[in-house]
Amino acid sequence: MDRSKDFKVAIWLLSVCGLIFCMVILGGVTRLTHSGLSMVQWQPLKGILPPFNQQDWIELFDLYKKFPEFNELNKNMDVEGFKSIFWLEYLHRILGRVIGLAFFIPFLFFSLRGYIKKSMRSKYVVMFLLGGLQGLLGWYMVKSGLVNDSGVSQYRLTAHLFSAFLIYAYILWTALGLLYPEEENKNAPSSLRLFTLFVAVYLSITIMSGGLVAGLKAGLHYNTFPLMNGELIPEYILDMSPIYLNFFENITTVQFDHRILAESTLLIIITLWYYSRKFTLSDRARLGYNLMLAMVFLQFSMGLATLLLAVPVTIASAHQGGALILFTLTLFTLHQMRGRN
Repeated sequence: MDRSKDFKVAIWLLSVCGLIFCMVILGGVTRLTHSGLSMVQWQPLKGILPPFNQQDWIELFDLYKKFPEFNELNKNMDVEGFKSIFWLEYLHRILGRVIGLAFFIPFLFFSLRGYIKKSMRSKYVVMFLLGGLQGLLGWYMVKSGLVNDSGVSQYRLTAHLFSAFLIYAYILWTALGLLYPEEENKNAPSSLRLFTLFVAVYLSITIMSGGLVAGLKAGLHYNTFPLMNGELIPEYILDMSPIYLNFFENITTVQFDHRILAESTLLIIITLWYYSRKFTLSDRARLGYNLMLAMVFLQFSMGLATLLLAVPVTIASAHQGGALILFTLTLFTLHQMRGRN
């Protein structure tokens, strides 16, 4: 196939990845500002239109007041205050629709122009379907905060986050395959490839543990480091029964786990970088390992700042975005190392 066509398709896919990155950041800000439950209905078509007049705002606000978040957190909120949280969630949902269109319309164009091989079209259909399912999963998450209390389920939030990263990874990997079809590190040892793959999996687990921290608001507790309020192993770490529930529902355990995973991720990536120095690699692969090392230090620092400052919106959002950047660099490096001896 014409390489110029591959390049254009890759740029389109990377643009979609950029929009998903913005979606992840906006989703984090929406969660951190308690804006995600301001829209208590899911209307895929009608919901694209915002309130047009004061009466529309009053009706939406009256609907919002029927649900737990208003009674638990915002009893003193007026219509103007409601607008401030509504717009963030509205923009979050609109961006989801924009991503759908930004994918679907160019896909039709590239398909009709013959830029996409017939054998590859099923991949793009899967991408589009996953995007639609992500919207459903997002509403499923929101619904969990409209029942008994104002907090969404940490399980559903983590699943929503994992799904976003999965879709992002799938699209990014496809784009990288179009940009870099040749395997430039065929002679690199399989041990380095496997180590890089291990890091990608381990980083994914660390990120998902961060979803549990976010869902339980565990970052608002134990805001000291390296000890947790003066304790190396906090007292209530196995307070729930059965024991396995502690790893998913105990605020103390969930934060402790994320700390351990974050610290070990830092050490593992340092080790990976050091190990990669033993081999002759392509410039892109070497760049990937170097950028991973720099980013893991920055990400760890942002995570530490988020904890010590009790989850300020700006730094916490940057920390969530940093996770996706580190994830991107890891996938890029892993892609550069693909192949067999």
